[in-house]
Amino acid sequence: MNAGGFGKERLGRMHDVMAGHVERGVPGLVTLLSRRGEVHVDAMGVKAVGSSDPMRRDTIFRISSMSKPVTAAAAMILVEECKLRLDEPVDRLLPELADRQVLKRLDGPLDDTVPANRPITLRDLLTLRMGSGLIMAPPDSMPIQKALSERLLGVGPPSPATAPAPDEWMRRLGSLPLMHQPGEKWMYHTGSDVLGVLIARASGQPLEAFLRERIFEPLGMKDTGFSVSPAKLDRLATSYWTNPATGAFGLFDAADGGQWSRPPAFPSGGAGLVSTADDFLAFAQMLLDEGKCGSERILSRLSVEVMTTDQLAPEQKAASGLVAGFFDSHGWGFGMAVATRRDGVATVPGQFGWDGGLGTSWRSDPKEQMVGILMTQRAWESPTPPAVTLDFWTGAYQSIDD
Repeated sequence: MNAGGFGKERLGRMHDVMAGHVERGVPGLVTLLSRRGEVHVDAMGVKAVGSSDPMRRDTIFRISSMSKPVTAAAAMILVEECKLRLDEPVDRLLPELADRQVLKRLDGPLDDTVPANRPITLRDLLTLRMGSGLIMAPPDSMPIQKALSERLLGVGPPSPATAPAPDEWMRRLGSLPLMHQPGEKWMYHTGSDVLGVLIARASGQPLEAFLRERIFEPLGMKDTGFSVSPAKLDRLATSYWTNPATGAFGLFDAADGGQWSRPPAFPSGGAGLVSTADDFLAFAQMLLDEGKCGSERILSRLSVEVMTTDQLAPEQKAASGLVAGFFDSHGWGFGMAVATRRDGVATVPGQFGWDGGLGTSWRSDPKEQMVGILMTQRAWESPTPPAVTLDFWTGAYQSIDD
């Protein structure tokens, strides 16, 4: 038995299953399993369709919503320094969100509103309960959706080339009413983008500079950021998706000359980062190790505990979620999901992490002392995880042989 408790034959089984997905249409992927200091990385396929350039361990991926827990960790650093407070209104630093109006009906006209019952707090942003977010309905089917889309406020797939700079982004968001009362309901995504602006204003630094100084450099995350430098572009995987309008599989974003090949005007705390499997392992292991990385402490144990504890009340979960039934076995901490009950082989109570809709997934499991990371460059076709992601997590957990 090896130190990590993985079975050799079982790791081989996972490899074969993942290789099958590459044969059937996933251009390439990188898997990483880490347990008790033992790390297994498997890279297969190619970085771009039609090329012979192989996927490698250090390939860079657009991790989209796996940015959310990184942004949440940055916010908690500022909480520990008393530059932000969890239950303080954000109006002090985000005056654009003061004196909110709230739609009477989600599908109603933008001027049919009532005053907000209370201000938005930092806790609301961290738990995605600010009152605005993604609506699971056809695009532009409601006035509020159309208004968000027209203002380029990031309600669809990540698009760093189109969003305005942070101050203008906040001004546009502040011109619209909330969809629900603050604290009433979990709504995906928007709170994390607002959080990124709040971090920049509270720290007095651009978001990327703060993340680099306080998280990326201390953890050795040398390939993580909001864009890829020219010297590293040959390591960035080309991104693919199934076009929702046509149903055709094709290019989403090229590596050379693509949207992540230059710094964005708006660094999206909700979906903007790129990273590698090893870089993200450093972040994931830090959380698993209760805020420490070797002798370096990024967060206190208590901060990590609150981040990885379910913060949602039952009524806030009702009618929420990207996938029907998700909150039956999960909750939401700060910037990430938390498993609340055993639900199949790969869902362990206390496990925490999140996914990226452009094709990535991460979980840290305190009970099993395991980190799992999947990196692909094929976007999900719906909020329900694709087969390659489901099979990765089954493969990861069946690989344990102790």
